[in-house]
Amino acid sequence: MKVRIVTMAVLALAATGTAAHAADPRYPDWPCTQAKVPEISLAAVWAGPALDDVQTKWKDDAKVSALVSKLSARKTPLDEAEKSVKEFLAGSATDKTTNAKLLFAGLFETLNAQRAQVMIGLERVSRKQRDAADKIREETLALQALQGVTPRDEAKVEALSNELIWKTRIFEDRHKVVRFVCEVPTSIDQRLFALGRVIQQELE
Repeated sequence: MKVRIVTMAVLALAATGTAAHAADPRYPDWPCTQAKVPEISLAAVWAGPALDDVQTKWKDDAKVSALVSKLSARKTPLDEAEKSVKEFLAGSATDKTTNAKLLFAGLFETLNAQRAQVMIGLERVSRKQRDAADKIREETLALQALQGVTPRDEAKVEALSNELIWKTRIFEDRHKVVRFVCEVPTSIDQRLFALGRVIQQELE
């Protein structure tokens, strides 16, 4: 009974692991139900002054770069980040527009890079899951073959059954983590949009 249950569970998980990969043929390794958008568009999150003259200069300003690091960290609550933006720009006086542009340029570059890193990691795990699913299916077939042999080698059946239980557990745990991490790019989008909106409001 244990072997039959393991076999059915393994086959179901293997199917789950490969089904999501057909969601968008352009991105065969993308494991999320959310559509893959490789990069955040500047126009989608910023309607303020042009950033052409400050795109890389934010790194040269120690105060701005330190603030960008704080605001882009996911451990920093969004309301706290928004408050820090307002405090920073309130004290900028005549340099408010320049500092606002520097700050957003830094956030845009940093959060886009974070997002890209997360997405690369998701696709790497997706490839591992696909390989794991293939191996699980192969071992499931091997287990079924062992079950059909007469006389049956119970020791081999038990050993392979236990191995499949372990591999299935790892597969399922990874699947849960992937589903959680799939939300991260969206949360980064939302953070960038929210902070961009606050910066623009402070310029009005």
